[in-house]
Amino acid sequence: MGQAYYLDEYGTAVTDERGLFELIALEVFVAGLSWLTVLRRRSAMRDAFEQFEVDVVAAYDDGDVARLLADDRVIRNERKIRAVIANARAAVALRADGGLPSVVWAVQPEVTPRPVSLAEVPTTSEAGDRLSDVLHARGFTGIGPTTMHALLGAAGVLDLHVVGSPTRNRTGLWTRTGRRRSRPRLEG
Repeated sequence: MGQAYYLDEYGTAVTDERGLFELIALEVFVAGLSWLTVLRRRSAMRDAFEQFEVDVVAAYDDGDVARLLADDRVIRNERKIRAVIANARAAVALRADGGLPSVVWAVQPEVTPRPVSLAEVPTTSEAGDRLSDVLHARGFTGIGPTTMHALLGAAGVLDLHVVGSPTRNRTGLWTRTGRRRSRPRLEG
């Protein structure tokens, strides 16, 4: 499951609000757990959180929190569930200033890391630090610089694949030397 995610999805340019919100929600849930644990429950989490539709999750109330806490198919952590709901509300509010895709992709640096081994793949970045600061200031919770760095790799904002990997530069946004070639077209 983890290898399939890495080969098929990780690092693909995610440019829509729903897709980025889902990745942020999964990053909230991964704190203290393994990514594989979250991936194994992702399908159930998608069902439980209405496919991570931002407006739907933003309208959740205490009854929805209780429903999610009773669902043994999902990660039942009240603090994390409430963080995802708060983040949906914050994402709705971001629309007035260009929306979640604009905020996430605005931190894309001019140069992406160029690790030549797994040991060289960075776990933090200035872009992750900036995104964490911006989102915290806009009401997001349950996130931090490390989880936002991970989000940037998952969403293709940074290319964290090892040089020479068949998945390196799957977005086509980078030159061979790691310089930014372009930015993707963002979806509303």
